[in-house]
Amino acid sequence: MDISSVIASKLTQQLINAYQRGFPLCSRPFLQLANEFNTTEQTVIDCLNQLKQTGILSRLGPVFDHKRAGSSTLAAISVKENKIDEIANLVNEFEQVNHNYAREHKYNLWFVVTGANRIAVYQTIKEIEQATQHEVLVLPMEKSYYIDLSFDVSFNQHQKAS
Repeated sequence: MDISSVIASKLTQQLINAYQRGFPLCSRPFLQLANEFNTTEQTVIDCLNQLKQTGILSRLGPVFDHKRAGSSTLAAISVKENKIDEIANLVNEFEQVNHNYAREHKYNLWFVVTGANRIAVYQTIKEIEQATQHEVLVLPMEKSYYIDLSFDVSFNQHQKAS
């Protein structure tokens, strides 16, 4: 499927632009979005699934203020290149893990571990070490910075998406 045609959809642009922040917190958020954009709940769900399938949308979920929601830390593992998918799959089995991604670095598998408190986070790290047979480098945050990563995807329907 052509990614530019997916982005060119008016509904896609509306969903992305309006709900990079402030997604409806209710029992039927997709119905609320459908009502706002004068379409059906299934159309909204289909649009979001299409964004996921094309890789435009990687995740639909909350981002918590880690200081209010418990504890978290950035972590990394040095993995042989031919084992990175295998180890990443093991790490992904932990519900306390998010933002798991590969990087070009000696420590080439990076992820965030969350928990109710620091003890829970470190217990999960120990469990990850046991499951993967790899030592985890723990990189606790020393100072937080707010970076707004939202962006406007609107463009004229007659423009060619690049």
